[in-house]
Amino acid sequence: MKNSILFILFLGLIGTVNSQNLTDNSDKVTNHKTNNYLETTHRKIEVNGLSIFYREVGDPAKETILMLHGFPSSSLMYRDVMKKLAKDFHVVAPDYPGFGFSDAPSIKEYEYTFHNISLLMDAFVDKLNLNSYYIMMQDYGGPIGFRMAHRRPEKIKGFIVQNANAYFEGLSGEWAKKYSTMLEAGDTEGVLKMQNWWMSLEGLKEMYLGGVKDSSKIDPISYLTDEALLRREGINEIQITLLNNYGSNFDKYGEWQKYLKDNQPPTIIVWGIHDKFFSVEGAKAYAKDLKNVETHLIDGSHFLLEEHSGKVAELITKFTQKN
Repeated sequence: MKNSILFILFLGLIGTVNSQNLTDNSDKVTNHKTNNYLETTHRKIEVNGLSIFYREVGDPAKETILMLHGFPSSSLMYRDVMKKLAKDFHVVAPDYPGFGFSDAPSIKEYEYTFHNISLLMDAFVDKLNLNSYYIMMQDYGGPIGFRMAHRRPEKIKGFIVQNANAYFEGLSGEWAKKYSTMLEAGDTEGVLKMQNWWMSLEGLKEMYLGGVKDSSKIDPISYLTDEALLRREGINEIQITLLNNYGSNFDKYGEWQKYLKDNQPPTIIVWGIHDKFFSVEGAKAYAKDLKNVETHLIDGSHFLLEEHSGKVAELITKFTQKN
C-alpha cells in the first residue's frame, strides 16, 4: 500500500513538471526544424478551449499515422510502436479529454460522448494541419475514428485496426457477453461493479496480461500508469459516463460498414486473439465489406502492442508500402 501511494505521488509530481514544460511548448507545434525526428516529443495544444496532450515522432513530410487510443489507457499505449515507426512515418497520438495528460473537465463542464470526442479530434487534426493520414485505432479509437472518417473521407488514406470493433460479431468476447447480459437484465448494480472492476488494478492487469504467455515481457509501467491516472479526482465519473455512452456506437455500425464498402479504404487488421472484450469474429468481419484488407490474428491480449510492437510495426510498414 505504501509503495502504491508513493508511486501515485511520484506520477503526480512528474505530471506537474511535464505540464509546466509542455505548456511552454504548446504554441510551437509547427516548428520541427530543430527536432530529432526519431525521438518522441510530448506536447500540449489548446483545442476548443481544452488542453490536449499528444505524442509525436517522425518527419512531418512523410506519411502520417494518427493513433487513437482505447479504454482505459491513453497515447501511452502507442509509445513503443511509435518509436519503431519513426524512421518511415510521421506519427501523432493524442489523449482524449479525461484520459492521460489532457484536460479533464467535469461531466458538468463537458459532455463526454463518443460523438463529441470525435468532433474534438477533428479540430485537433485541423489545428496540426494534418490533411491526410492513416488512422490506427484500438478499442475506443474505433468509434471515434470511424466517425471522423465518415464525416471527412477525403482525409483518410487507410486504417490500421487493432482490436477495434465495428461489427456485432465482435461483441462476443467473454466480458462483452457478460456485460450485455447485465444490461439487458437491468442489473445496474452489476454493471457498475463490472465497470469499476475494469478500472481497478486487478482488472487492468487482466486486460494487459490475460492470455500473455510470458508476463515478464509486459512492462508494469503500462497498467500502473493507467491505474494512477484513473485514481485522480473526478476521473472515475468521467469514465463511467463514457462507458454508459458506448451503446450509442451500435446504431452507427451499419453506417460505418456502408462507408467501408463504398470507399474501400486500404485496411490492415492486427488483433490480439485473447481480448476479452472483442472476439476474433470482429476482426474477420471487416472482410465482408473490404476488398483490400489484411487480417493478422496475433497471440496477444487486448493491449497487443505491449508484447508485439515490433511485429505490428513491420506489418504496418509492409502494408502501407503496397498501398
